Amino acid sequence: MRLSKFFLPTLKETPADAAIASHQLMLRAGMMRQESAGIYSWLPLGFRVLKKVEQIVREEQDRAGAIEMLMPTIQPAELWRESGRYDDYGDEMLRIRDRHDRELLYGPTNEEMLTSIFRNFCKSYKELPKLLYHIQWKFRDERRPRFGVMRGREFLMKDTYSFDLTEEDAIKSYNKMFVAYLNTFARMGLKAFPMKAETGPIGGDLSHEFIILAENGESEVFCHRDLLEIPAPGLDVDFNGDLQGIVDERTALYAATEDVHDAEAFAAIPDDKKVSARGIEVGQVFYFGTKYSEPMKAKVSHPQNGEVPVHMGSYGIGVSRIVGGLIEAFNDDAGIIWPRSVAPFDVGILSMRPGDDATDAACEDVYCKLKAAGLDPLYDDTKSSAGAKFSQMDLIGLPDQIIIGPRGLKQGVVEVKDRASGERVELSTDDAVAEIIRRHSQAVL
Repeated sequence: MRLSKFFLPTLKETPADAAIASHQLMLRAGMMRQESAGIYSWLPLGFRVLKKVEQIVREEQDRAGAIEMLMPTIQPAELWRESGRYDDYGDEMLRIRDRHDRELLYGPTNEEMLTSIFRNFCKSYKELPKLLYHIQWKFRDERRPRFGVMRGREFLMKDTYSFDLTEEDAIKSYNKMFVAYLNTFARMGLKAFPMKAETGPIGGDLSHEFIILAENGESEVFCHRDLLEIPAPGLDVDFNGDLQGIVDERTALYAATEDVHDAEAFAAIPDDKKVSARGIEVGQVFYFGTKYSEPMKAKVSHPQNGEVPVHMGSYGIGVSRIVGGLIEAFNDDAGIIWPRSVAPFDVGILSMRPGDDATDAACEDVYCKLKAAGLDPLYDDTKSSAGAKFSQMDLIGLPDQIIIGPRGLKQGVVEVKDRASGERVELSTDDAVAEIIRRHSQAVL
């Protein structure tokens, strides 16, 4: 993409009403625009990151054996009355009526709707287990939406729902999602730690939040330091095998959000192993048994036990929220520092003298070779000053930059900058292209 053809409305000044780094930088980098309190338009740069995050989430759900579908944003109120949650959910639910006076709601979650779908089509225990998911926009009417996409009213979520015959089988599904989440966040460059959590309006008595540590985290979290050193399981995990050991390794160490924190258990941890920090939730997994299947009569036939309610779980990832979480984890005074796996473009090409024949030819050569290699470069071919180009490229956070100008070309070199480290090296144009391809291939799991 040539920057002269792209839509990138960056801001020089930090908006006064943006309190945390991710909100400030998403507005300054032209990633989004606020339309109403907690409701945003995703502009092209932000949308690119959102889609990359979404695709990683999708790939890891597919790898774990979940099957994608799509449910509507608008749901009939009668389903929520069946489960008993319509009146209990509270003011966060946006309730509406259509022209025929039918009661509807803008879905904050989808347990009821998918339970209804399952009960209509799955009648036998032989059809179990089932893992179904979708990625869809949701709405919760937050009393005080703030912090940009970190606490918005409209947000993009991935929801998976599991259906199993017994509690034992349901825990196996829970473990699949638990492990898939570890790999999902690792692929984005994030260290997300599973912590025992409150179940809230979803229900059940088994739940873990996946937390990234950040100074601007919304809640306090407590854990054993050794948890922070355990690597992700890796993409060669056998999801049809026994995953309990992977889960046990991480849940044996103390880790809890402030809602369920046990001060006495935490006090027993050696002082040099205690971690008390702020955290951002990027995903949560729940097992809630027959909470929805019992009242909504989601049952399957069994040769020994007759009709039995299925055991269920739900598993959410805040896709749009992760974008803000990534920025909270990866930024500096100059702007965003994207991990390569989620960057809106793979590399930025900066022309130091547009209109100069040699510079234009070198930029075009590098641009075409990177595209031919399957990479997605952003070519700054504008006539902005060098300082403005450097500032904008650092602000939007592309992981690598290739700086091309007549002075370097006379010596047969261009400059390659690593955004995260700030390291600069001079290479020939061909070597610069090869180096960017190498860096990118190493980042792909």
